[in-house]
Amino acid sequence: MTQYQTLLYYCYSTIAEAEQFAADHLKFCKSLGLTGRIIVADEGLNGTVSGTAAACEAYMAAIHAEERFAKTEFKIDDVDQPSFVKMHVRYKSEIVHSGLRDPNIINPQIQTGKHLEPKDFLAMKDDEDVIILDVRSNYEHSLGRFKNAITLDIDNFRDFPAQINELAKYKDKKVLTYCTGGIKCEKASALLLHEGFTDVYQLHGGIIKYGKEAGGEDFEGKCYVFDNRLAVDVNSVNPVTISVCWNCGKHTEKMINCANPECNEHFTQCDECGTSMEGCCSNTCKEHPRKRVYDGTGYYVKVPQPVAPKKAKVQLAE
Repeated sequence: MTQYQTLLYYCYSTIAEAEQFAADHLKFCKSLGLTGRIIVADEGLNGTVSGTAAACEAYMAAIHAEERFAKTEFKIDDVDQPSFVKMHVRYKSEIVHSGLRDPNIINPQIQTGKHLEPKDFLAMKDDEDVIILDVRSNYEHSLGRFKNAITLDIDNFRDFPAQINELAKYKDKKVLTYCTGGIKCEKASALLLHEGFTDVYQLHGGIIKYGKEAGGEDFEGKCYVFDNRLAVDVNSVNPVTISVCWNCGKHTEKMINCANPECNEHFTQCDECGTSMEGCCSNTCKEHPRKRVYDGTGYYVKVPQPVAPKKAKVQLAE
């Protein structure tokens, strides 16, 4: 049995008193010895957690034991070490930041695109009347994407709604959306339907599940993930490398964060440039006084800044 696992999951299910749930859930995760990042909102859960196989099994059992989360699907990866350093559970307005917060307009619990299992996505993706739409951000699809996929010039998923007019020319096509684990497609496909697209689908379980169940065929490059692994292999059938070094243009699959914390750009950089640039995307960042020490990984743990003590209030004489 593997020593550690990493779980990727989400669930759109209304949570009453979600802010209190988040606080309680953090305590529960810490009691299991898990590390990871979970977002809790009134609309549901979105998380990646990592720990021992026994802790992960206990966590999944606890989630499934609650009726509102009983249908949650977990994507499970065996890993050599935990994929996070700390455990965070935060309450936010959405479990994936889209700006589509009105459940009367976009509500994945009511309407989304038709879910395609990986084998069905594989069978349909090359049909003449189909387009494949990547709903992820630039730094994600620059690292890896489906062959012939349409990609969008967006820095964050919250920019997706503004791209709808650019996609209008595909309204007569079958639109197959995909993302890392499926969560973004729930809202992206719902918005497409709301905007008049009639034949909309989504890859159920996202790229991660497709890699596990369909061999990742025709997914070119690696898949960006939101933990300290940064990128994972997907394609075991016909893999290729499509990403190039930000600095020299040589093919590389290594994704890092800029060592300048005020930049923190996600980008691909080969090992040679990583050494010469000290993990920075530019010479300007390389010379920045707050530049972090580059250890070859390009992954940095956030260090809390010291809080200055409050000054005592001065009682003014009357």
